[in-house]
Amino acid sequence: MPADLVLLSARLLDPGTGGLLPHTALAAERGRISFLGDDRDARALAGPGTTVVDLRGAVVTAGFTDGHLHPVSGAERTMGVDLSGCRDLDAVRTALAAAVRELRPGAWLRGWGLDPNAFGTAPVATAALGPVLDGVPALVDLFDAHSALASERALELAGVDGPRVFAQGSEIVCDAAGRPTGLLLEDAACEVVEAVAPRPTAAEVRARAAEVLAAMAASGLTGGHAMDANGDSLAVYAALEAEDDLPLRLRIAPWCRPETDDAGIAELVRLQGTGGALWRVAGVKLFMDGTIDNGTAWLEAPDCHGRSDHAHWPDPRRYTRVIADLHRAGVPTATHAIGDAAVRHVLDSVERAQAGTARTGGTGGSGGTGVVRHRVEHIETVPDDTVRRFAPLGVAASMQPTHCCEFTRADHTDNWSRRLGEERAGRAFRCRDLWEAGARVVLGSDWPIAPYPPLAVMAGARHRRPADLSLPPHGPEQALTPLQALQGMTVCAAWAAGEEDRAGRPAVGHRADLTVLADDPLRVSDSDLAALPVLLTAVAGRVTHRAAGV
Repeated sequence: MPADLVLLSARLLDPGTGGLLPHTALAAERGRISFLGDDRDARALAGPGTTVVDLRGAVVTAGFTDGHLHPVSGAERTMGVDLSGCRDLDAVRTALAAAVRELRPGAWLRGWGLDPNAFGTAPVATAALGPVLDGVPALVDLFDAHSALASERALELAGVDGPRVFAQGSEIVCDAAGRPTGLLLEDAACEVVEAVAPRPTAAEVRARAAEVLAAMAASGLTGGHAMDANGDSLAVYAALEAEDDLPLRLRIAPWCRPETDDAGIAELVRLQGTGGALWRVAGVKLFMDGTIDNGTAWLEAPDCHGRSDHAHWPDPRRYTRVIADLHRAGVPTATHAIGDAAVRHVLDSVERAQAGTARTGGTGGSGGTGVVRHRVEHIETVPDDTVRRFAPLGVAASMQPTHCCEFTRADHTDNWSRRLGEERAGRAFRCRDLWEAGARVVLGSDWPIAPYPPLAVMAGARHRRPADLSLPPHGPEQALTPLQALQGMTVCAAWAAGEEDRAGRPAVGHRADLTVLADDPLRVSDSDLAALPVLLTAVAGRVTHRAAGV
């Protein structure tokens, strides 16, 4: 049977070893790599319908996988005005005023990417934006997607006139007189206002998601671990695949909230393994805390504002029981845990779940390994004893180094560092320490929190500086080597998914998910890596992006 894809005159880079394979050609058939060898033998495998590409010395490696992203919810979230480039309040006001001028009377304004550092040392509140939103119903997401600013008119339409009590760690922030400041912390509070705001149609979300996913493919991504399945997102993936508009392989973890009851957990278990050819539900996403910038993380000791002193789950013991239930059912989990207390509690819970399964003789499975692999997402500040626990427990460390690069500063003048204080800010995003302690470090963007191009994510892991290289590195001792950064988006991502036997390396029998680069990423400098041209990407042997002239 003829091959579906043949790549010739290539340099084949193995992320497992960092070395070039002694081959110049690759062929793929039925979604898998079927041949590695020389050009002449590869040409003989081509038929009339085969895609044959002469790469003229370009580098082929295993396809890049983003270990943490939100394709559908991010697509919807980024349909508003982009504030991610605004560095101060004047820039924020200018961008919002321009958006207001384009609004129809009575229409809502939506925005995203607002960095709390733009407020300086002032409180994050709608009043700081001045009169620009007077009379305008507006809801603006902060960059972390765990908080939002609502205008007075938006609060009025939502019937919000004071504090409320929620079943999870959420808050409508109010001043000393009990009046809402506009700041909404965590999902339950944000959803009060979102419930009265207009939503895009299903067709609009699907079109925007297709646009985003195509751009992701062009950036070199062949896969992603999607950390939500909220609303109609699973239907969006199904529709995109049916329309041949799904260019990434997606592993999806629906949320388990603190208020999820036993029936809801049973439904999460039932969903496992459902999906299509390129997308499937595999795992469950949970939250142990919020964010440091908001004061909703869970720290061993409160932050410098007296906040971040409790878990997102009102009863953390129930979280522990849920982890045990999911582990026993063979369901891997990914838990958002940013603060040191949150990470500790997740590891304690996994350890207890593993011990319980060992006592009862139960077995579970993730992928084809027969092992349930759990993950901790983010891990922004942790002490030494916590770092050393990941490897013995087999827990993956899923990290986003560009968050450190773009939102914190080496001199600790940023909001994140000021809230933590010197000691805890000094142990920021300990990628290298976790790696050297034996943990599998999976790299991702958390898009739309930070940009998704994988070469920029790897560059950030290597140089620990903003994308424009304008500031000194934050924690240069935590930088990864070029090979470690590459492995974080290939072999480590495959391991975390329990798929190391069929993904993450250019080997016969492995998935033909491939990224082709103009040069060897291990030999390109840290500062030049993000701009390295992506020439071609392929998923299951099908070309999803091809640069001009290739």
